[in-house]
This record gives sequence, structure tokens and C-alpha cells, in this order.
Amino acid sequence: MPLKKKPVTEKNLYELLQVAIDATEKEIKTAYRKKALKVHPDKNPNDEKAALLFHELSEALEILLDSSARTAYDKLLKAREAAAVRHRQLDAKQKKLKEDLEAREKAAESHRTAYKSEEERFQAEIERLRKEGSQVLKAEQESLRRHLYDEDSSSSQGTEDVGARLKVIWKGSQGKYDQETLKRIFNKYGDVSVVVISKKKKGSALIEMVDHRSAEMAQRLEKGYLDDPLIVTLIGHKGCSEPVRDFSSTSFGLQTETDFESLVMRQLRQAEERRKLIEEMKRKDAEDEEKNGS
Repeated sequence: MPLKKKPVTEKNLYELLQVAIDATEKEIKTAYRKKALKVHPDKNPNDEKAALLFHELSEALEILLDSSARTAYDKLLKAREAAAVRHRQLDAKQKKLKEDLEAREKAAESHRTAYKSEEERFQAEIERLRKEGSQVLKAEQESLRRHLYDEDSSSSQGTEDVGARLKVIWKGSQGKYDQETLKRIFNKYGDVSVVVISKKKKGSALIEMVDHRSAEMAQRLEKGYLDDPLIVTLIGHKGCSEPVRDFSSTSFGLQTETDFESLVMRQLRQAEERRKLIEEMKRKDAEDEEKNGS
């Protein structure tokens, strides 16, 4: 049975990262790296629990390193703790007079309204982060991938990985999810080779990811925007001649002629993959039109 993701509004992100509520950005980053390296999908390819924890840690980092989102979350956390204290006090005083009980209930209702308002503001901050993306999170995850690459470079050179394709559909307007938005969303799970949006069938796209494990994690965890959710389906995979982890020239530098040739060949392969993906999208659109016409 797939693991259920607990809503972020019900989590204690500081406890998840094991840092104090007044922790600095440096302390938060250090705690994230320490925990995320242990449960990174590349180290735990078949561990769904580790994949979910990695996603939750990344979500916590994204929120706590954004000052506006962190402020909203801290207010929500304080409201939740205050509600728990009031609940305990209410249990201890149930034998008091009816008038006292009614007065406390009225005060509690006022506090619950304030708590709901704080939760709504925090949810708005979460949605903003999803739409804008977090450069800090991307940098941290790139750092993790670089660290894992350095660990495995001596033992895993020349090994093959498996890429895969995802079919993504949504109900809202075509403009809500464009090519760049989809690429940014799915880059959280690993490198994206190609994104092709159907021109004939609205609310449909094909996404090809370099790494099959990243595609599986995206299929399990990604839900898209709250007001226009995504339905993600894994539709296949293909062999990939790239090393287990692929890093661009900006991360490691092209230091030899061999590196340059490898980059050129990779770009040619990506162009061919895009051409094939576009042809597949056209074929699926034609099949859908034929089914609708019959």
C-alpha cells in the first residue's frame, strides 16, 4: 500500500530537521544535508519510505529558508500549540459550572477562527513557493547530487541508468502549466530531458526524465497546484547510456576533449529524444481523435 503523505500544515518542520525553532539558515542547511544524504533516492532506489522522507525534508528546507513562508509557518505552529494547551486545560476543568464552560467555548471558537486564518495564510505561502520555485532548494539538491557523484565516481563509471516517460494531464486552462513550469516542477525529482505539451489535446503533456527512479518518485509524489492538480502516469522507460548521475558543465567543467565530445553527443541524443517524443505525442493525439470520431 502506498505511503500517505502527511499535510505540511500538520508537521513540525523543526522537529523533522531536528533544529531549534530559532535556528539560523546555516544550521537549517547543515541539518538538511545530513539527513537528506541518508535517504537520497540514489542511495535508496527501492525504498518508498526513504523517498517520501527525502521529499518531506526538501519541502521543509524550502519553507524554512523563505522568510515570508517561515513567518507564516511559525504563526501557524504557535496557534496550533496554543490550541493544544487550551484543549488540555478544558479537559482538566470539565467539572466547572456551565456558565464557565460556555465562556471558555466561546473563547476557544474565537481562537479556532484565528488558527484557521493562520493556516490559510500559510497555505498561500506554500502555493507561492510551488509556483515560483526555490533557488535555494535547487542549489541544495544539486549539491547533494554532486556529493553522491563524488562518492560513486570511482566505482560506478560506465554503469547504465534507466530513463522513463511520464504522461501528465490536468483539467484547468492550458496556460497554467506551460513547458517551463512543468520542467521546474519535475526538476525537483531529477533531471528532465524533454517536456512536450500537446497542441491538439488541451491539458496533456509528455515528460521524459533522465533517470527512471526519479520518474517513479515524481509519479508517486507530485500533485501539482492545489487549485488545478496533476495526474501523473509512468508510461514506459528506455535504456540510457549516460552514467548513473549526469552533471552539466556548470557543475564540473569540461576539462578535456573527451568531455567536450561527450557533451556534443548528449545534446544530439536529447534532440533526437525530443523529436521522438513529439512524434509520440502526435500519434497519441491522432489516436484520441480517431476514438472520438468513431
